[in-house]
Amino acid sequence: MNDPYTVLGVARNASDADIKKTYRKLAKKLHPDLNPGDKKIEAQFKEVTAAYDMLSDPEKRARFDRGEIDAAGAERAARHYQRQQSAAGAGPWGQAQGEGNLNVDDILSELFGRGRRGPAKGRGQDASYTIKIAFLEAAQGAKKRITMPDGRTLDVNVPPGLESGQTLRLRGQGQPGIGGGPAGDALILVEIEPHPFFTRKERDIHLELPITLPEAVLGATVTVPTIQGEVALKVPPGSNSGATLRLKGKGIAGKQEAGDQYVKFKVVLPEKPDPELIAFLEKWGLEHAYDVRRKLGIG
Repeated sequence: MNDPYTVLGVARNASDADIKKTYRKLAKKLHPDLNPGDKKIEAQFKEVTAAYDMLSDPEKRARFDRGEIDAAGAERAARHYQRQQSAAGAGPWGQAQGEGNLNVDDILSELFGRGRRGPAKGRGQDASYTIKIAFLEAAQGAKKRITMPDGRTLDVNVPPGLESGQTLRLRGQGQPGIGGGPAGDALILVEIEPHPFFTRKERDIHLELPITLPEAVLGATVTVPTIQGEVALKVPPGSNSGATLRLKGKGIAGKQEAGDQYVKFKVVLPEKPDPELIAFLEKWGLEHAYDVRRKLGIG
């Protein structure tokens, strides 16, 4: 793999936030689900993911910056051995002050725990993916099936209350391990699609509810959608646009105490002018004039 900084296109002193932001942008562009059958894009996606895996791990990044491991995460064997031999007064890979050439198996066994004892075991790299889920699926929880670049399918349990930008970790579903070592993990970045009329603020749900002029003036019982289903809500007589009622416990639940839902009224007039209503208001307005803009200092 090429230099991970070059692959992601970030400076060597880039912050963790900048690296994550850049990776998310590239992953969204290169994800195999968005480029089916394009092997070149798939290879780019794998390279970008491997680069992010390196730079998002503080220990790996530090070791790479010091030259202890290469871009693939492998130990730089020669450099490590040379430092040891130099400290002991021996030349690199040559003869150590009159001793014969060292057995390569011994060197590998010392550095990596392999050689006579068999191949080294290493954990596979993590693999990163992005999925989009509906607003209600994130609020209530859901099970999603995703297709991996290698054709495998995974069932992902989306816990209730998940927020956009959070990452789900699937243990052992990443790249295969080395020499029989454990597989890496699959990291699933979640993007939540907006809802037509619900919005979320922390664990609360907000909804703007249109009501008719008679409902606003006279009061009424209306049906209101919530993320759990429809409920009945009483509109107090004389309700204005902007008046807000709270439905306790109708917000996001999850592992914490459920939030609330806030319903803000919006008084909506008929689409077509009604002659009777116009005639009534012309007469009523002359006898009951009132100033609604005085608080704004508008004369």
